[in-house]
Amino acid sequence: MSVLHQATEVVDPVPGAGAPHLPQQPDLVQLLTPEGERVEHPDYSLDISDEELRGLYRDLALVRRWDVEATALQRQGELGIWASLLGQEAAQVGAGRAMQPDDMAFPTYREHGVAWTRGVDPLDVISLFRGVDNGGWDPVATGFNLYTVVIGAQCLHATGYAMGVQRDSAESAVLAFLGDGATSQGEVNEAMIFAASFSAPVVFFCQNNQYAISVPLERQTRIPLFQRAAGFGFPGVRVDGNDVLAVLAVTRAALQAARDGQGPTFIEAFTYRMGAHTTSDDPTRYRLASELEEWKLRDPIARLKAYLSRSGIADAAFFDSVDAEETELAARIRTGTVEMADPPATSMFDNVYAEQTPTLAAQRAEFVAYQAGFEGGDH
Repeated sequence: MSVLHQATEVVDPVPGAGAPHLPQQPDLVQLLTPEGERVEHPDYSLDISDEELRGLYRDLALVRRWDVEATALQRQGELGIWASLLGQEAAQVGAGRAMQPDDMAFPTYREHGVAWTRGVDPLDVISLFRGVDNGGWDPVATGFNLYTVVIGAQCLHATGYAMGVQRDSAESAVLAFLGDGATSQGEVNEAMIFAASFSAPVVFFCQNNQYAISVPLERQTRIPLFQRAAGFGFPGVRVDGNDVLAVLAVTRAALQAARDGQGPTFIEAFTYRMGAHTTSDDPTRYRLASELEEWKLRDPIARLKAYLSRSGIADAAFFDSVDAEETELAARIRTGTVEMADPPATSMFDNVYAEQTPTLAAQRAEFVAYQAGFEGGDH
């Protein structure tokens, strides 16, 4: 007779696990409670129309559907990997919608919601994860730089770009995205030193989703992340990262301060990664299901939907229309992904340098000859 054993979660013990956790956390800037009630904050007000509120809900819903479809496509073998933003939609959409057309964003590899707000086609992002190109969008036209996989490197790029904006006397600002784990990287700290020293018009937007892959926040820092900004000499603020209205208000204010010559700001968006770090990660190895269930009660989309419904800003017909748009988007993503053509194998030699070099030309010729040795010559 077989015996069924109840599966239990195992979180591997690690050095320092018995160390004291973070001290009591300070209040978050919040304009919309987890229950969907609108509240005021003394330092951050938000003048927003009903149409804009409905637009934010549409952004959140469509970005999540995009993410769900991409995750499924990876599981079906259509993508090499996918970095999910599940649970972080409000942080990304709020920050992206706070930007002005001439501003520039420097993402990591997870800012699909920001890409959406900057007009980047989801398929131009998916093509990168499918491996058919290095990113299919124009950074200049969209004000959204290409994804950066090297942890924290984009902060240096953003600060350098901001210093250039400053020297050009342009009235624009720069938004650098990073995760909580990236704050342990040297590049991030170097970027903040330069930004502070030159009062560069850059805002560091940290999505604190509680885990740097598998390492929890309490083994990243002994103080709340936003308080680190004081050590560099510029303001830091913590916002409820699951409150799209608060993120919009705080980021808008920080970007305007940067444009006005007040220098950088560090924003810590306190949120939670509800999915895996990437599709190659197993989060059950390092966190409990009960923690995830607790954060589901703070879901950013359900929060805004409750507010819109309760206040009469949106009705059932509106939500049905968004649902229909989600279905259309999902179908376009699935079809567009599987129909993407693989690039010619020789294309990897085309954009290494601005001009072809003799060494690269020789390598290309050797590769072409090697390929020709196979039956069909196109393997």
